[in-house]
Amino acid sequence: MADKINIKNARLSFPSLFRKSVFQGVESKKYEATFLLDKDTDADQIDAIEKAIEKFKTETFGEGNAPKSLKLTGFMDGDTKDYDGYANKMALKATTSRRTVVIDRDKTPLVEDDGRPYAGCYVNAIVGPWFSDHPTGGKQILFNLEGIQFYKDGEPFGDSSISVDAFDVFGSDDDEDDYV
Repeated sequence: MADKINIKNARLSFPSLFRKSVFQGVESKKYEATFLLDKDTDADQIDAIEKAIEKFKTETFGEGNAPKSLKLTGFMDGDTKDYDGYANKMALKATTSRRTVVIDRDKTPLVEDDGRPYAGCYVNAIVGPWFSDHPTGGKQILFNLEGIQFYKDGEPFGDSSISVDAFDVFGSDDDEDDYV
């Protein structure tokens, strides 16, 4: 059984933690989240993840026997993505078919109506690598999402870039002359 990987203080991206993810209007069969780690300040965590992946490959295939076609789909260089907040980051995507543990800083359970965690906040997470050999996806190392803990607030991804100052101030609804 693969060792679990603990991720600390990672920025959360594309979370689908309370409902299964939807892509192009189609619901998937998975809950998911992506964790962003800064290449400079989180270098130790990135190194630990890379070592855990190498250990998993050795345990799964034997020393030096990993298939040449093996893809590391779940852990990628954020600089290859054109997404808000991905520059100079490593991105680890994890999924699960069952709703995972989602807790607050004090370990109390969180529900969707709590409004956290959200895209852009910081979380701690536990993930585990696994191997997939799928006819369409090929041989891949992916990550299973085991649990998430809200750590702290961050600037939400996807917030509008329009400031309220861009709008005019109008009088009451009766002042139709304002709207000419």
